[in-house]
Amino acid sequence: MKILVIEDEPQMLETLVHSLQQEKYLVETASDYDSALEKVTVYAYDCILLDINLPGGSGLSLLEELKKQQKSDGVIIVSARNSVDDKIQGLELGADDYLPKPFHMAELHARVKSVLRRRKFEGQNLQILQNLQIDLDKHLAWVNGQEMVLNRKEFDILLYLVTNKDRLVSKTALAEHVWGDYIDQADNYEFIYSQIKNLRKKLKDHGAQVEIQAIYGIGYKLVTA
Repeated sequence: MKILVIEDEPQMLETLVHSLQQEKYLVETASDYDSALEKVTVYAYDCILLDINLPGGSGLSLLEELKKQQKSDGVIIVSARNSVDDKIQGLELGADDYLPKPFHMAELHARVKSVLRRRKFEGQNLQILQNLQIDLDKHLAWVNGQEMVLNRKEFDILLYLVTNKDRLVSKTALAEHVWGDYIDQADNYEFIYSQIKNLRKKLKDHGAQVEIQAIYGIGYKLVTA
């Protein structure tokens, strides 16, 4: 799961990034309006943590841009401005939640997971596809009740493909989602091939009723075997 943190206060930004990385999220950052606008325009995120007060513009204006571009990124406003008007405006512009500062990290994590479940997994924590089960919170996967030992990237790839089951996922989209936004500057995608190869073998060895199809020169698709 890929999260963008838009926050201009350095200590708060560092704290948020560290805490989210501890929860095994891939975290990108922006600390002003212009850099945030560039990121949300070019890339897609599972969840955006958005401060309202930003150098160069308002977080609410970013919400308006997301709405204009018909982006489906989940958004949680995280702001010291705890006014009813800001909450109403933010929610009307498409934010999923509003968390006033200060807050406990445990509450933030709970709200992020809630947004991800609603946006990506129809409110469910456990994803089941044929004989494959994935636990979003524990970052574990099983086939026929037997755990598959996956490294972090293998798990992230599998989860992203399950989220997009039966749909073609380009190599670029997969790389950006699992490795980060700057990966589009890479010369090639050899690093993906080895992870996909290992993941396909593990699924086959465990007797999974899903398989990863390679569409030559384009990307991958998860289908039922």
